[in-house]
Amino acid sequence: MPRLPVALAAALTVALGLAVRVAFDGPFAKYAGDALYTVLIYALILLARPATRPWVTALVAAALSWAIEFAQLGDIPAVLRPVLGSTFNPPDLLWYAVGAAAAAAVHALARPAPARGETAS
Repeated sequence: MPRLPVALAAALTVALGLAVRVAFDGPFAKYAGDALYTVLIYALILLARPATRPWVTALVAAALSWAIEFAQLGDIPAVLRPVLGSTFNPPDLLWYAVGAAAAAAVHALARPAPARGETAS
């Protein structure tokens, strides 16, 4: 996948995350932010590895999000708390998976169709 659309998607994800926090509060804003956090990780993976398949990218993005969430069971340094969080919240794990699945669906739809005679991956 070309890097420019992915970079634009990453910037749009950050803007959308900030807009959700400004426009809403409560559970919707929190869990939408969780899903968007994983969408951003997904986009960053694609920036680093543009040829990665959607399902692989989704699994890696969800795994990284989960690893960060489980790290919150320990002591996160204060300087990293604004980015990594500080409190483990089990429902976040579901919303990370939702974000990864949504990003993979968009990615799969945006990928060019395989050329005639090639197999889809």
